[in-house]
Parts: sequence; structure tokens; C-alpha cells
Amino acid sequence: MAKVKSTFYCQNCGSQYSKWQGKCSSCGEWNTIAEEIVEKPDKKDWKSPSEREAKRTAKPLKIAEIENSPQNRWNTGNNELDRVLGGGLVPGSLTLLGGEPGIGKSTLLLQISLQLNYKVLYVSGEESQQQIKMRAERINPVAANCYILTETKTQNIFRQIEAIEPEVIIIDSIQTLHSDYIESAPGSISQIRECTAELIKFAKETNTPVILIGHITKEGSIAGPKVLEHMVDTVLQFEGDRNHVYRILRAHKNRFGSTHELGIYEMQGSGLREVSNPSEILISKNDEDLSGTAISATLEGMRPLMIEIQALVSTAVYGTPQRSATGYNVKRLNMLLAVLEKRAGFRLGAKDVFLNITGGISVDDPAIDLAVIAAILSSNEDISIPKDICFAAEVGLAGEIRPVTRVEQRIIEAEKLGFASILVSKQSKIPKSNFNINVVKVAKIEDVVSHLFG
Repeated sequence: MAKVKSTFYCQNCGSQYSKWQGKCSSCGEWNTIAEEIVEKPDKKDWKSPSEREAKRTAKPLKIAEIENSPQNRWNTGNNELDRVLGGGLVPGSLTLLGGEPGIGKSTLLLQISLQLNYKVLYVSGEESQQQIKMRAERINPVAANCYILTETKTQNIFRQIEAIEPEVIIIDSIQTLHSDYIESAPGSISQIRECTAELIKFAKETNTPVILIGHITKEGSIAGPKVLEHMVDTVLQFEGDRNHVYRILRAHKNRFGSTHELGIYEMQGSGLREVSNPSEILISKNDEDLSGTAISATLEGMRPLMIEIQALVSTAVYGTPQRSATGYNVKRLNMLLAVLEKRAGFRLGAKDVFLNITGGISVDDPAIDLAVIAAILSSNEDISIPKDICFAAEVGLAGEIRPVTRVEQRIIEAEKLGFASILVSKQSKIPKSNFNINVVKVAKIEDVVSHLFG
């Protein structure tokens, strides 16, 4: 009989060692290395032996001989999720959804499973069928194609899959599953890798899309080995503050689409509501003229967004001025402050500067640079910027206003939302000229200052 093989894994980062040691040399954590059995001699496939023998062996083909087949996507009934996925679910794909506890991962997937026109098997290892039934009645009481299974053993799950023959499978969560072929506790490195490999093999051979829910660690990364994210086709991250009602869905990896798309939801008592116009929630409805506020036209993937940027400039009480930013890169904020001091002559070195992007989102688009500078100057001079003005340009180290990509799409979005004028770079190439919005072209920071503050 073949010998059972075992090795040592760090339960925090997944690093492998040949023997036990107290401290993991990769992540620096103590007492996280445990012995796990990685291979048993009697391992079997999820299919029966006759089915495995009947399966046709793949043969190599010349690239010119491969037929082009259209990539059909399945509409999930959720426009925000379809946008982030790149157009819908791809048959045979494996999608991993991660997020903090209580953020709404299970609610989102249960809501989708109740809306799909396909036969869905929702497998839960964390809740009972009665608990899921109570939540389903609150979200969508009518659902004829959704089956609920509370099971954690993969062999039993595949047995029920063969009996029901679902078209979509949802696993909540991958950390609760365990396989008989690995003698380790559920949630360990070996179990997560083995269960994911079995699900991938099933998804590819049956052309069935599978969606997994993954827990995250205290650092914010998905729990389990890093190879888990490499094995799946798509990695989605569900973000947001549990104290706020808005949730953001991003794609960190997508083999079938872009990773720059963004989905926004609003948490309600009846589930998650899709936010079709994010600019409504990202711009405050305050009627008073407040200094330190500017509106920027940014892009998340193909979607234009109008976001509000707030800045507060005050005299430093302590010796060292503070530089703080929420939703924006602090290093880029320091760079823009240096540009203002060196190129425009504003003395901000002895003042505290605080920056906030409203709505709880993080933006790395360089097109918001001009709005950041406008908000800082507005707070420093204590002069409010008119609410019908927005900005879309990058600021260079020499104080010049640089053009940004797809500026015409940003102008159209600002015009649609009722803005009177938009400030862009003088070097921007705008093919269309008959806008109803006033397009102001500026070349340097001095032009912006003279246009806003006279």
C-alpha cells in the first residue's frame, strides 16, 4: 500500500515547509504551521469509473484548426453584477466572491439565485434551510427554480448534483467544505485547495458555472492559499462599511472581461438595490455654498461617475502638519501640495490638509487631480466653488494641466447631470463641439485660479 504523504502548511499565508517550526518565515506569524495530509492512495474522481473511461481524451490541434465558437453569457438579472463580470456568467466558469463578514455576500448571491431563470442549487455550509428560507421570503418570495442544500461534504454535494442536475451552483462558503480525500479540518489549506480543484474539474467538464463565497483574513485578503485566486476564473470583492448602506462590487481578476468595472448597491430591508445612477449618491444635495468642495468627472471602467471631493485646510496646531486622505492616495496628495507651493506660490507647508472622497469609494483616476487642487484652494481661500462647475484633468509636476482619456464621455455625463461648465486641459482633443455645456480649457494652475477666484 502506498505511503500517505504529509507536509506542513502555514494556516495564515499558505507557505509550505518540510518540517514544523514555530514562526512562519513568509508572513512572520507564530504558531500557525500545522501538519496536513496532502495525498491518499485511493483518491477517486467525482465521476464513476465508467464515465471517466467514456470521456473522450483531449487531442492537440493546430491553432488554425480550432473552431471559433461564440462566447455565450448568461444574464443573471442583476445589471450591476453583469457589468462587473463583463456581460454575464460564462458557462463552465468559476467565480470567487470575497468580502468582510456581514457585508452582504450571501444576500447578494441568494438574491441572484432567486432571480435566475435557470435551475440553481444553493449549497450552504453555514446556515440551515429554515434560515435561508426566512431570508429568501424577505428578498423574493417567488422562486421556483432554486434548490437549497445544507451540506459540507463534497462527495455528498456531487451526489445531489447528479440527482438534481442544476444549471448554476452557488457554494456558501468554500472554507466550510471538506473532502474525504484529505484528512484535514475544514478551512485548512489542503481542504480549500482540494475542494476547489474538485469544483473546477466539475465546472469545466459539465460546462456549469459555479460561484464560490470566500472568507477574508484580518488583512483584507481572501482566506486560504494564494493559489485559490489563481485557480478560479474571476475574483470579485464586495466592499463597503457595514455602518453605511452602500456596497461596492469590484473585479480583482477576470479572465472573461475587464477588471475596471464597478457595481454599486444599496442595502435595504428587502435585499440589495442596484444603483443605476451612482452620481446621485456620490454628490451631496446640500443647497448651501460651502468652501472646500469640488466635483470631478471620473471613469470606472466604461461607466462615468461624478464624485464630490471635500478638502479642509487649517493652520497646523502642532509642529508637524498633517496630511490625511480618505479614498485617495496620500502620496499623490503630497505631490499636488508640493506643486501648489512650488509652481503656484501657495504656502501650504505649515497647514494641515485633509481630503475626503464622499460615498465611501476609492478612486485612483488621475483625472480628479484638478478637482483635488480646486477643493484645496477653495478651503484655503474660504471661497466656495459654484455647484454647476466640474473638473476633469490631470496635474503635472510643472503645474501644467494635462489631458485625460475619454474626455468626451466625461463631458457628456456632466452635461446630462445639468452642470453649466467643465474645466479640461487645453491639450484635450474633443471631436464634438456642439455641447450644451460650457467647456473651459485651461493650461496651467494659474488659469484655474483666475477662472474660479478671479
